[in-house]
Amino acid sequence: MITEIGITAGDIWHYLDQHGKSPLSKIVKGIDTEMGRVLMSIGWLAREGHVIVEGKGPDYEVYLRK
Repeated sequence: MITEIGITAGDIWHYLDQHGKSPLSKIVKGIDTEMGRVLMSIGWLAREGHVIVEGKGPDYEVYLRK
């Protein structure tokens, strides 16, 4: 499972690099992956300091830290 989370984290990073700040729902649709895996991957990216998560649920805004 950790491999799939890492791959999804990479997909999210590339999506955000191309599309900029995006709501969580668009990221899920854009990379065509289940919500649970996206949430785990965004948590990983946030913990590593690669993304910023803003707003109040359920549709948080996510963007790359520059």
